[in-house]
Amino acid sequence: MSDYLDALETRNPQSREQALMNRLPQLIAHAQTAGGWASILAGVNATDIHSRSSLAQLPVTRKSDLKDLQKKASPFGGLNTTPSRQLGRIFMSPGPIFDPEGRGPDWWRFARPLHAVGLRSGHVLQNCFSYHFTPAAFMVESAAARLGCTVIPAGIGQTEMQVQAMAELRPDAYIGTPSFLKIIIEKALDMGADISSVQRAIVGAEALPPSLRKWLQDHGVAQVLQIYATADIGNIAYESMTEGQVNPGMILDEDLILEIVRPGTGDLVAEGEVGEIVITSFNPDYPLIRFGTGDMSAILPGISPCGRSNQRIRGWLGRADQTTKVKGMFVHPSQVAEVVKRHPEIGKARLVVTGEMANDVMTLHCESHDHSPALKAAIIDSLRDVTKLRADALFVAEASLPNDGKVIDDARKYE
Repeated sequence: MSDYLDALETRNPQSREQALMNRLPQLIAHAQTAGGWASILAGVNATDIHSRSSLAQLPVTRKSDLKDLQKKASPFGGLNTTPSRQLGRIFMSPGPIFDPEGRGPDWWRFARPLHAVGLRSGHVLQNCFSYHFTPAAFMVESAAARLGCTVIPAGIGQTEMQVQAMAELRPDAYIGTPSFLKIIIEKALDMGADISSVQRAIVGAEALPPSLRKWLQDHGVAQVLQIYATADIGNIAYESMTEGQVNPGMILDEDLILEIVRPGTGDLVAEGEVGEIVITSFNPDYPLIRFGTGDMSAILPGISPCGRSNQRIRGWLGRADQTTKVKGMFVHPSQVAEVVKRHPEIGKARLVVTGEMANDVMTLHCESHDHSPALKAAIIDSLRDVTKLRADALFVAEASLPNDGKVIDDARKYE
């Protein structure tokens, strides 16, 4: 029995890269048949987009843009290439934000992470993601069908029934949030119920601290792996194990192109630097071109010890939307990026907001080899011009700002 879902997972990285780049022109041309993408990509010649450098010239469309796009062209902002009434399902998340599901097998590409945790035909899994309006549970359902697994559609809540189902139906795996699995285990201990059949867990939709992973393992769930997915894209990346140990990082799905950009911009960061995850998805019904997820991560160099050769990310490292309000006005990461672009002497910058209550103070911390008063004065002028607020500039040593992806650091005290 293969450790891998298919041969794509162990391809030579250069072969994978070339295959993805070869598909780009066709993806762009297909996306441009949808009204929303035709507008976003107006003037773009699809045949010119055949490399990472050419892809990086296209605009980033962010998840935060979807609500406005969908108001203009309901329900999907004109980003869908399959008509709404020909889809399999339509979901609604708070906002509201509408997300489609097509009719293809394993449409969300969830089989890879389920296979990586050891699920095979004949296994039973208890699906504890919500079936109500949102797609997570159906991502699991489609993958289970591909693998030949049996699903207990448990959903969320009703903890005693969850325990009863596990005790009597003996599922091999749990799929849902890690915090709910902890609640189920604690309830089983209170009830004196045997749920030891659950030896595997795929968890997502929230952070998994090392302490919680260890707690779950200490309470009988031998393999606990994370998945990183969104309602727009489906599976983005997932963990794997080798000889019982969780491997570093999360492995990118085979049908995506990953970029890491500076928050508020479309500019790529250096490899290893924290930034916003931007995904290009080769989905035939809902193609996404440079889609900013709003989540932060960084590329982890090298390939996984499990042998899967695709890119890895460090996992979820926070949210990219660092917009804050100063003296009644919003300040955006894109405005900080605009100031930095005006002054090439700045290598990296972070806007720090301090003060108490209404006494806000903005200071742009700048890594630069040039610490001249003239440059400082020019930066201050740019800050005033771009943000319409008074601010100061502070030069710091090169490579001294933390690698955490923060462009705006709101350090105000509200006590």
